[in-house]
Amino acid sequence: MFDFIYYPVSAVLWFWHKAFGAILGPDSGLTWALAVVFLVFSLRILLLKPAIRQIRTSRHFQYLQPQIAALQRRYAGDRERQAAELRKLQREHGFNPLMGCLPALVQAPVFLGLFHVLRSFNRTGTGPGELGMTPAANADTPNYLFSSADVQSFLAARLFGAPISAAITSSDSVLAFVAPYGGVPSSVTIAMVAVPLMLVAAVATHWNARASIARQGSVAAADPRATTMNRLMLWIFPLGVLVGGPFLMIAILLYWVSNSVWTYGQQHVVFARIERDEMAKRAAAAEHRVVTAPRPGVRPAGRRGRKARRH
Repeated sequence: MFDFIYYPVSAVLWFWHKAFGAILGPDSGLTWALAVVFLVFSLRILLLKPAIRQIRTSRHFQYLQPQIAALQRRYAGDRERQAAELRKLQREHGFNPLMGCLPALVQAPVFLGLFHVLRSFNRTGTGPGELGMTPAANADTPNYLFSSADVQSFLAARLFGAPISAAITSSDSVLAFVAPYGGVPSSVTIAMVAVPLMLVAAVATHWNARASIARQGSVAAADPRATTMNRLMLWIFPLGVLVGGPFLMIAILLYWVSNSVWTYGQQHVVFARIERDEMAKRAAAAEHRVVTAPRPGVRPAGRRGRKARRH
């Protein structure tokens, strides 16, 4: 049903697995971990240009603060009219506060697609939507673009002794399933890898949201829609990592951590570059005013022209 998501995600993951597998070996846990990390990087590179465009638009809208303040004073007793006038002002200047959530909205189907592709390496479950394959049949069945050899390689992959295909809450049947590819892992071994990833992802998600909100100024604060989204990013998303982390396989946690690290770096690098560009433009404008300003004691040309016409 969602093959239009699963196959592209599988293709990018397959490419990076082959690339790193040629160097580190296809069965290495580090190879699979790097494949997941660079899947994230590939997506974020594609989203970089629209993200920069939205940041520039947001900063341009901050110059409209006097008009926003005037709207707030004028309709102080009518919140509905105030919100309507604010949306009108945003439309006139091509600004949409929800566009700042575009990267997260685009990443959501990729995250779900990756979750499905990784989960499909083990199709022995018998619950709702499960295929109920035998371990032997699963090991010999390709998974989207991955061959049966790749399926066995993924099941054998270990990161610091923990299978990247396992979660803290993985059932005994799942843990027994990966046993032929490296022994039965203990829950403690899995937790020692998964818990640090969960904590890093939760903290990074919170601080990335905090940094983003701090740069929004009063534009977002004046818009109820953006305020609601800010609260979700600041508290609900990090809490979701901690609550859902024990149920996510280590490979998915790697996705979350690498995505948070990229966001942190992108925010600081992009904002620093934009600020330098804006400072350069202001300096050029100030220099232009100095150059075009009349010298002391010399009347402007327009005034001399009007005086000459009167004579």
